[in-house]
Amino acid sequence: QVQLVESGGGLVQAGGSLRLSCAASGRTFSTYTMGWFRQAPGREREFVGGIYWSGGSTDYADSVKGRFTIDRDNAKNTVYLQMNSLKPEDTAVYYCAGRKRLPIISTVNGYNYWGQGTQVTVSS
Repeated sequence: QVQLVESGGGLVQAGGSLRLSCAASGRTFSTYTMGWFRQAPGREREFVGGIYWSGGSTDYADSVKGRFTIDRDNAKNTVYLQMNSLKPEDTAVYYCAGRKRLPIISTVNGYNYWGQGTQVTVSS
């Protein structure tokens, strides 16, 4: 089992950058594929991107491709979401999620473990 805690959210102007962190408990973090999701008010939670547990390959939603980057530091039990060229439509609560020894998928139900979320607000 793993517990996840996000941090790094805040208020930023359009065009700016933020780096979110997701710290995991436990000694098996390296065996978890990690996903980032977001949920804006009145909308469903949507996939942002993910990083595979073995080899670190990544996948991204089309809406963030080229602007967001996911990486992980297994020694620190942490996965990161670097967000550049932020737009007002990126405003949402951002969540990290984990699934053990499985491929990256974009569905919410595919992840067993979730953090509490961190708010990102992009002003125009």
